[in-house]
Amino acid sequence: MSDRPAPLADPHVLFDPAAGRRDIVILGSTGSIGTQAIDLALRHPDRFRVTALSAAGGRVGLLAEQARLLRVKAVAVAREEAVPALKKALSDQYGTEPMPEILAGPGAATELAASPCHTVLNGITGSIGLAPTLAALRAGRTLALANKESLIVGGPLVKALARPGQIIPVDSEHAALFQALAAGTRADVRKLVVTASGGPFRGRTRAELADVTVEDALAHPTWAMGPVITVNSATLVNKGLEVIEAHLLYDIPFDRIEVVVHPQSYVHSMVEFTDGSTLAQATPPDMRGPIAVGLGWPRRIPDAAPAFDWTKASAWEFFPLDTEAFPSVGLARHVGALGGTAPAVFNAANEECVEAFLAGRLPFTAIMDTVSAVVDERFGSTVPPAGADPAERNGNPATGTPLTVHDVLEAETWARARAREMAARAAVEARA
Repeated sequence: MSDRPAPLADPHVLFDPAAGRRDIVILGSTGSIGTQAIDLALRHPDRFRVTALSAAGGRVGLLAEQARLLRVKAVAVAREEAVPALKKALSDQYGTEPMPEILAGPGAATELAASPCHTVLNGITGSIGLAPTLAALRAGRTLALANKESLIVGGPLVKALARPGQIIPVDSEHAALFQALAAGTRADVRKLVVTASGGPFRGRTRAELADVTVEDALAHPTWAMGPVITVNSATLVNKGLEVIEAHLLYDIPFDRIEVVVHPQSYVHSMVEFTDGSTLAQATPPDMRGPIAVGLGWPRRIPDAAPAFDWTKASAWEFFPLDTEAFPSVGLARHVGALGGTAPAVFNAANEECVEAFLAGRLPFTAIMDTVSAVVDERFGSTVPPAGADPAERNGNPATGTPLTVHDVLEAETWARARAREMAARAAVEARA
């Protein structure tokens, strides 16, 4: 290994690899990642004991059912108004048995993230996952990270807290890179190759994307995910975020992180080594495999996910990324290189635009047009003068200046407001 600091996610550095049964806290338990993690835990009670669950509060019946099945000590909901319905749902499930402690409010998941356990699985969607991520790291928990946004918007804050081996990535692409990197040292790595399914609009030109509907965008060909992540996959913003995430997790420069389109989603990502070898991690599309890596590493969990049937013929295809139809990856590289609050602005503006698209207020192609306009307004689109710090403009802390949570929140608030204004204007222009 080189003498540089270990990256955030390093398969060679094991952070408290407890061999016995691990106590797990699951944040975002009623979402896609959370429900699959619970399925894994219920099938392997000798490996995992779930001690607490958190959710937004929109599916209290499912949350109560999960709590009873797992016999957790505490449940949390972000929406305080959901507490009466949650109490009733828990009462229906538990009857006369003692019910778990209930936490509520915006800080409830953060409180659970610091509670006694071995591993915190952060499966929350969006940048609201930053505070729980920081709380888990600060408390010394192993962090199984599915909430990529917390790393994107708070990269320096996360890096300042995380110890080597403390973060295990749960995204399928980063779990694949994590496993492939175990075959060599960082000095052996030539490039990281992040695969993309291409989403539902692979092969379409920008002009052909102008009139796509919400239903079109939500019809992902290989993965079943929540609406925000599915739209991000359709715009390939998700892939842009993953490029930034790979840079932060593995300390690999942006010019050595490549994106390639692989429609079958069998190869989840690859590592090219300096000797010319490329190691690919491949499984049928199923998130239980990456979740098992996040919860169990360095041990493998038997039958965590389906394997290939090698007696059947199959074709695996790879195509270059169409950067004209899908400019999101290039914009993500730009904001990732700027650093500071630039990724937070990019992510917050995108979340607002996706919400507007899902509500029918914004055309599909206007999502990235609006995000790009917000980023340009905040940071400029031109190359800064020679010798200037490209990050030191419009409230973005200069290199060497510590990023704070306040900086991130201020940048997000501004970006959301500007994105809403620009989206409203774009919607009016589209109807004109």
